[in-house]
Amino acid sequence: MCGRFVVANVASELVGVLRVDVQADELPQPSYNIAPTAQIGIVLDSIKSEPPVRRLEVARWGLVPGWAKDVKVGARAFNARSEDVEDKPMFRDALIKRRAVIPASGYYEWKTTEEGKTPHYIHPADGSPLFFAGLYEWWKNPALAADDPARWVLSCTILTRDAIGRLGSIHDRMPLFMDPDFADAWLDPTTENVGDVLDAAIDAAPDMVETLDDHVVSSAVGNVRNDSPELIEPVA
Repeated sequence: MCGRFVVANVASELVGVLRVDVQADELPQPSYNIAPTAQIGIVLDSIKSEPPVRRLEVARWGLVPGWAKDVKVGARAFNARSEDVEDKPMFRDALIKRRAVIPASGYYEWKTTEEGKTPHYIHPADGSPLFFAGLYEWWKNPALAADDPARWVLSCTILTRDAIGRLGSIHDRMPLFMDPDFADAWLDPTTENVGDVLDAAIDAAPDMVETLDDHVVSSAVGNVRNDSPELIEPVA
C-alpha cells in the first residue's frame, strides 16, 4: 500500500519529464509527511479541450466518485489495487477516462517484525523524481451554490500492486510506479486499450524497483503533525 509519501520540492519541479502544459496557480508546498485527505499535485490530460491539455492540478488524496453522497468516502479510497481496479465500481469509470500520474520524492512503508513496526523511507537511489500511477474524479458538492468555486472537488487515488524484490521484504504491497515512457499512453483519455497499458505498467515494475533505495527512519513519521526534512534522515 502507500499511505504516506514525500514531495520534497514543489510538484512543478518534479514533472518536467512529463511535459506539463498548464499548472495550477497555487500548488501545495513541499511536505515530508503527506497523508490521505491532504491536497497533492497530480498530472492529468484534461478532456475539456481537443487535443487534451496536460495539466498539473491540485487534488484531494482519496478518490471521491461522482455518485458519492459525501466527500468523506474518499478517506478510505487513497489506494486502489491494480489487479482488480477494472471491476470495482469505486474506480472503474475513472480507469476508463480519468487517469493520473502523482509525482513524489519517495514514500514510507512500515515493516512488521516481532519487535513491532519499523518505518522505511523508499526513494530513487539517484534522487530523481518518482511517479505513481493514479486515477482521478470530479465530485460536485450538492450543499454548495452553483457559482461557489469550492463546489467541485478534484480527488485522486494511487494504484498499488503486490510488492516484489527487496520491497517485498518490507511490505506485501507497493505503489504502481509509472515509467515516464508509459505516461503518455496512461494519461491520454482517448486510449482505448487501457487494460494493455495497465498491464505494461505492472510488467515494468521490476525494472523500476531496481532503481530504488530504502533506509529506516524515525518513528516520528507516524504522527501526521510531524513534517520536516529530518523525517527522511536514516536512523541507526
